Amino acid sequence: MNISPFFLNLRSAYQSEIDDLTFDSDGHDVLRQRLADKRKEIGFLVQMMELSPEMVAVIFHQAFVFRQPAVMDHLLSHEADEFPAWSEVSGGIEVATWARDLVKVILQAPAGEWFLTLAAGLHYMAGKPVAALAGQGGDEDSDDGDDDGDTDVPDDFNDHESDEVRGDAGDREEAGASWLEGQGFDRKD
Repeated sequence: MNISPFFLNLRSAYQSEIDDLTFDSDGHDVLRQRLADKRKEIGFLVQMMELSPEMVAVIFHQAFVFRQPAVMDHLLSHEADEFPAWSEVSGGIEVATWARDLVKVILQAPAGEWFLTLAAGLHYMAGKPVAALAGQGGDEDSDDGDDDGDTDVPDDFNDHESDEVRGDAGDREEAGASWLEGQGFDRKD
């Protein structure tokens, strides 16, 4: 698979955005709630689609099932200004019921088709095993366990339980407490 530098760079930013949304300061998994809140802000988010597409694309986390992987593999080889039209790739993508209204809103926005194509590409790439991207200089330390092309369409966005949790919450909590202490805050007991 040949992945463009554009997608390789955005993959890392997209994964970082998912990681940032996943845990609260106490180490609790809050991804579902944060994504639900973010999806409610769709009116504002459409304004950010071109400036920070990875920050907006996360609203489609677990929204797509890819029926034609070859089409998606081909999409990943394109730079941002060379994307095929959304209509060319959407035929092979099944959109979860809960995400269809979001798709409609995005399609009404300027560059909406471009953004949906990008979001689908990011989601598809995030679901690929890291080894498939390693030869491309991909981000070798993250695999979020997303959709790998199986045929089950998520019926809602609360299907995060199947995602692999990266890292140990206790280690993150300890690191966070140490950092705060270094900034002059008292350690929480």
